Amino acid sequence: MLEPTNLLLLACALIYGLIGEPQEAAILLVFVAGISLLDAWQQRRSRRALAELARLSAPRAQVLRDGVELELPPDQLRAGDRLRLEEGDRVAADAQLLEGVGLWLDESLLTGESLPVAREQPGQLLRAGSLVASGRGWASVVDVGEATELGRIGRSLAAVEPPPTRLQRHTRRLTARLSLLALALCAALALVQGGLSGDWSNALLAALALALAVLPNEIPVVLALFLALGALRLARIGVLARWPAAVESLGSATVLAVDKTGTLTENRMAVSQLLTWPAHECWRRGEPLEEPWHGLLELAVLASRHDPVDAMELAIQRLADEELRHSEHLHPDWPLAREYPLQSDLLVYSQLWHDGAGDPHLAAKGAPEAIARLCHLDPGTSDALLGAASELAGQGLRVLAVARGLDGAPLHPHLNGSGRRPQAGSPPANVHDYLFEPAGLIALADPLRTEVPAAIARAHGAGVRVVMITGDGPQTARAIADQAGLPPGPVLSGADLESLTPRELAVQVAQVSVFARVLPQQKLQLVQALQAAGAVVAMGGDGVNDAPALKAADIGVAMGQRGTAVARESADLVLLQDDFSSLVEALALGRRIEANLHRALGYTLAIHLPIAAISLLPLLVPGQPLLLLPVHIALLHLVIDPACTVVFEALPASPSLMQQPPRPPEAPLFGADTWRRALLQGGTFALLALILACWPGLAMVERRSLVFALLLLGGGVLVWLNGEPHHRLTQLGGAIGLGLWLLLQAIPGLPSLLLLAPLDRQAMGLLLLTVLLLTLLTVAREHQARWRRSEA
Repeated sequence: MLEPTNLLLLACALIYGLIGEPQEAAILLVFVAGISLLDAWQQRRSRRALAELARLSAPRAQVLRDGVELELPPDQLRAGDRLRLEEGDRVAADAQLLEGVGLWLDESLLTGESLPVAREQPGQLLRAGSLVASGRGWASVVDVGEATELGRIGRSLAAVEPPPTRLQRHTRRLTARLSLLALALCAALALVQGGLSGDWSNALLAALALALAVLPNEIPVVLALFLALGALRLARIGVLARWPAAVESLGSATVLAVDKTGTLTENRMAVSQLLTWPAHECWRRGEPLEEPWHGLLELAVLASRHDPVDAMELAIQRLADEELRHSEHLHPDWPLAREYPLQSDLLVYSQLWHDGAGDPHLAAKGAPEAIARLCHLDPGTSDALLGAASELAGQGLRVLAVARGLDGAPLHPHLNGSGRRPQAGSPPANVHDYLFEPAGLIALADPLRTEVPAAIARAHGAGVRVVMITGDGPQTARAIADQAGLPPGPVLSGADLESLTPRELAVQVAQVSVFARVLPQQKLQLVQALQAAGAVVAMGGDGVNDAPALKAADIGVAMGQRGTAVARESADLVLLQDDFSSLVEALALGRRIEANLHRALGYTLAIHLPIAAISLLPLLVPGQPLLLLPVHIALLHLVIDPACTVVFEALPASPSLMQQPPRPPEAPLFGADTWRRALLQGGTFALLALILACWPGLAMVERRSLVFALLLLGGGVLVWLNGEPHHRLTQLGGAIGLGLWLLLQAIPGLPSLLLLAPLDRQAMGLLLLTVLLLTLLTVAREHQARWRRSEA
């Protein structure tokens, strides 16, 4: 009810009431009710879209309830649920720790303490909102929702509004300028009309009618609705925009930098080959798995978590369950003595176990070059092992090397990294304190998603580069890149990134499309290098260490299935299915939303020009009577508002939209083409409306009826010109004005109630001729403008 249009109409109704014209006041009140209902319906659509977006973006918690593993939103947790905690998760409720392995929590959200704290003792209280910085564990839920400390803080933050986005700032600036211009014109009209006629009531009505004609109150409504419904449309294709404003950036992306595993590939790892070392016995999937390979697979299982979540560990576990289930090579009852996680300088994961007799068994798996270094191989043996790994990687397979600890025995003090012998009974703190020997290679296949080559070709056709970033070796990365259709060229490794200066790296990233052996923390370096090279970057990530890169990217893209909570919180978009093709589809949808938004805003400006020109006549031609009364402009708003929102928002994308280059990010809301198109259409329309308004030989009420009919029918022409002419929605939008005009002709007494007169045959012919002329002129001038642009 407090929209500017409604306030102006209420002011007009009040003036009509004061000057003794209750009929006109009542009609205006009816229109206020109608426009309010239309606004309420549009706002309800926006609220429903935002509510659905909030539901989809709500974090999920992994819980064990009554022996069943569930994934639930935090508001469905209850006391007693067992909460699973993994690195990168947000603790979803206040909970009591049951067990933890290397569990460190970042509690800065609640305490302000910047460093993570250890939480490994059973019985410790974990606060909702804490971030699992490392390790894993299980906890029993104690309090949920507003009963938690975070919930109490959240209530105080509920009223905090996010800052306006770039598009919102541009819109507000444009709306403010047009509103100031409208108010100045209204004041001038009121003074001129009142001073010349002495009838200040009618002068004020004329000024209010001009304000209704000129004020661009539809623009903020159009923007809010397009972004909200656009975010909901993205969610329906599997891409979650964590806030509607994220839709803005999609049309500007010039580089899509994505992971390989799970994004370009299916993340459906399966062990494809086993190679024993140094015997070089090779097993391929589909062949019987016999004794020579049992020991290698046994070590791979011992070098994996007992409750794996990593796709490679899951594949190893599946093969072991299939082939070793009834053998002595699986040891579910062995206690874990110590685990040695991956390190940035040693990509190896190791675990120390004790058997039933208390003897130690140490197993490690990781990148072949890291295992070669861990085993202190001589150059010849190292080259042979890495050569075998390269041969497998050249087939597009992901290769892990497996090593066994030699009797679990620590190195001598003069060889180990710590320089001192570990205390008796406690395992060494550093995996380098052990002796290892290589046991063999495991090659895993992760098939490329079938739709990826077409999606990459589509992105390239839209002027968007695709960059693949992976932790795999260079040979595997290049093989998958070739299958996916990425351009040929060199592969840049994580080690190369460290050796290049920022300027050299900015030159390299403009030419390289494949980055291998990249650590998560190096993604930020890549984002900054790509941006330094002038790219607008959409960066994908899933881990805790990816968060800085996701925040720094122009568009942060988190993985919804394998991504951590902190990655999703840092991102603008979340791929619900971790699927690259849905990201390209989101890019296309973002361009469609932006194109339709420009259509709607251009139409809004164009349709306001003839209405404003007719309303300005009393100011431009002293003594000219007011043709358009507030009631007529209110009726026109019932045509303009649905066309701006319902029709243009739902239009499909132009077939050529994904053959155009990305929009520059600094491009204004209304570019030169949008202004030119709006002024061309609106100016032609305004000129024809002014000609009819001054047509000789007609009474004032006949001219008013003729001009009002032209505005209704011409508004439909503008919908047709700005939309897709052959699309059903465009035709429906163009018919709204025609339908309203036919309704006015069909109901006896309604024209006179609205101070209009039926059109005779001559006036009808003049009207139809003018509408045809408007259509022909605008179409011809647009074709001329397109020809000039193509020539340029």
